Amino acid sequence: MAAPVGTPVEIEEPEIDESTLTERPWQTVVWNDPVNLMSYVTFVFEQYFGYARKKAEKLMLQVHREGRSTVSTGSREEMERDVQAMHEYGLWATLEKPDV
Repeated sequence: MAAPVGTPVEIEEPEIDESTLTERPWQTVVWNDPVNLMSYVTFVFEQYFGYARKKAEKLMLQVHREGRSTVSTGSREEMERDVQAMHEYGLWATLEKPDV
């Protein structure tokens, strides 16, 4: 028997993976270079990003040992600004969109 007109019918809604609704963030990558001292790189990360000394040193050591470190993530515009700032501090930096 059909439901009378005006009677609410329960509809099953599909599951939505919310992680696919947001765009993957861009990354600012700082590269190792033969010019800047480790203490200076740490200083830049503390000053520009506001990172605590421990985090700034960890990122600096990653740059030193692995040749690169992702130092910030966010929208393309934010990461372009961060890359430009790193260049102004004399660090080598690039903008990347990570592969997932």
